[in-house]
Amino acid sequence: MKSLPLLIFAKAPVPATVKTRLIPALGADGACTLYRRLLRHTLQQTAHWTGPRVLYCAPDSSHPEFRALASEFDLQLCNQHGDDLGMRMFNALSDHPEGALLIGTDCPDLDCSHLQQAAEALARHHSVFLPSEDGGYVLVGQQSAHPAPFADMRWSQPDVMSQSRQRLHAAGLNCWLGPTLWDLDEPEDLSRLQLDDQGES
Repeated sequence: MKSLPLLIFAKAPVPATVKTRLIPALGADGACTLYRRLLRHTLQQTAHWTGPRVLYCAPDSSHPEFRALASEFDLQLCNQHGDDLGMRMFNALSDHPEGALLIGTDCPDLDCSHLQQAAEALARHHSVFLPSEDGGYVLVGQQSAHPAPFADMRWSQPDVMSQSRQRLHAAGLNCWLGPTLWDLDEPEDLSRLQLDDQGES
């Protein structure tokens, strides 16, 4: 099976623009430091992916940290395009007409074994997802880009995953759901990350 491209969505690490829901707990600089850590962790966790890895950057790829990471982790750099998250994801997937997987940087447990499961499922389904415990998802893949789960979606809501499935079904497209993982978005998630770090030490 041909190795699929892995598209990784990332924001420029600028304080007060990343992990903003964590600012009340960590401050703008602390939230930005954690974001940098999560981004690097994601790149390390997926370092052995056999396909190309493309870092889709917002607002663009000009931040020097993106350039440094691209050199260190052998990444291609692209700019995100679109008016909202859904259209940015759709446009990124559209860049890869033979199929691709797309992830963010908020899921500490996501690794190449999850990617391989999703890639194998994508051979049999139009769309694949790894749901998140908060009702969204931490991975989406499509055989070919289709706007059904992306256009005019209300993001950061507990029904994003269920709405995505309903929209694909209405469009006559089948989908696969893998294991549910957790992502780090809210202050109450921070203690969970600390427990995971202790387990790795």
